[in-house]
Amino acid sequence: MTKSITRLNSTDTEFNTQLQSLLAWEESSDNEIHQRVLDIIANVRKNGDQAVIDYTNQFDHCSIKNSAQLEISQEQLKSAWDNLPTDKAEALETAASRVRAYAEKQKMESWQYTEADGTVLGQKVTPLDRAGLYVPGGKAAYPSSVLMNAIPAKVAGVRELIMVVPTPLGVTNELVLAAAYLAGVDRAFAVGGAQAVAALAYGTETIPAVEKIVGPGNIYVATAKKLVFGQVGIDMIAGPSEILIICDGKTDPDWIAMDLFSQAEHDEDAQAILLSDDADFLDAVAQSIDKLLPEMERAEIIKASLSARGALIKVASLEEAAQVSNTIAPEHLELSVEDPVALCEHINNAGAIFMGRYTAEALGDYCAGPNHVLPTSGTARFSSPLGVYDFQKRSSLIFCSAEGANTLGKTASTLARGESLTAHARSAEYRLK
Repeated sequence: MTKSITRLNSTDTEFNTQLQSLLAWEESSDNEIHQRVLDIIANVRKNGDQAVIDYTNQFDHCSIKNSAQLEISQEQLKSAWDNLPTDKAEALETAASRVRAYAEKQKMESWQYTEADGTVLGQKVTPLDRAGLYVPGGKAAYPSSVLMNAIPAKVAGVRELIMVVPTPLGVTNELVLAAAYLAGVDRAFAVGGAQAVAALAYGTETIPAVEKIVGPGNIYVATAKKLVFGQVGIDMIAGPSEILIICDGKTDPDWIAMDLFSQAEHDEDAQAILLSDDADFLDAVAQSIDKLLPEMERAEIIKASLSARGALIKVASLEEAAQVSNTIAPEHLELSVEDPVALCEHINNAGAIFMGRYTAEALGDYCAGPNHVLPTSGTARFSSPLGVYDFQKRSSLIFCSAEGANTLGKTASTLARGESLTAHARSAEYRLK
């Protein structure tokens, strides 16, 4: 196996080129998919529920006959929760309480201040009225994603949270429904794919239009989110999952190998990279990969991921590792070193930073508290994890006193006339003393 995992060394003259080649990833989106999604969106806008029903029956092999069958009732959500095995219910409750406690710290509050002349300036923070949550339901079900997307929205004060989830062959995932009940989802619909995104963006007779759509999905969902952006807000366009580990060579190599596996098992396009200044340790991790891989249920996916996009990279120092990490801007970054706090000072670009040898990335996926919806594909250079602030809007407040209008009016008038915008100038001048 490890013969086919990429081995790089930062001292090689071609290292930067090799690194960029390793990081390169193009969505499999093509013109045909783009056009199919455009057609789906147009059909849903024109024909509403009927288009949604037709696509759901076609793509998910369901037998929905009328609009009423699209909705998953609150009674179904509650029943799923009530019938959940105790261990799963307790795990969901623990995760939910931790996510909620962290989210409460993120709430933005309105503020204002008064200037000497009585002019008041400030910012008013208000929640979105309605948000849409897309939950995948194809190859796997993700109750953790329900909590991570729904709880920050509810903490922000979103009035109504609408969940859409595909139910292939009409089969619902009880753990997803239970998580939706626990997180306070207001309405849920058994709809997925581009048709669900279109319904949330434009509304149908049954599915209400929302202000923002959050949550991961396949290439059709991602393309649909791109195409409806502007009509609604979106959280992000998520690429394959990523983990980057910086290790000083003193962590158990089996731990590090399994941490790499934890992201590689998502799919063949996932990326798992290890940086270390200890060449012998890289060899030890390679041996651990070979030893542990046969034990894994998703061994073939892990093997494909590590072969295509994984890497073990020798760097000259931990400081250089931080520089390489900032170039990669990973979704998940583990600092498996003696002094992670000191090393963290050198990190500028990362979705989530897991500090210390005992902080496995998997803890963040489920129950640590911070959100697991994170920027991928290098977008951590300019974007942030999903949070309460994604469900809040900011409005500027300007309240001029007569004296303030007189002072500011003169400045505005001068600048407006400099731009040949006479009406602007006169509007301000009318209020001068």
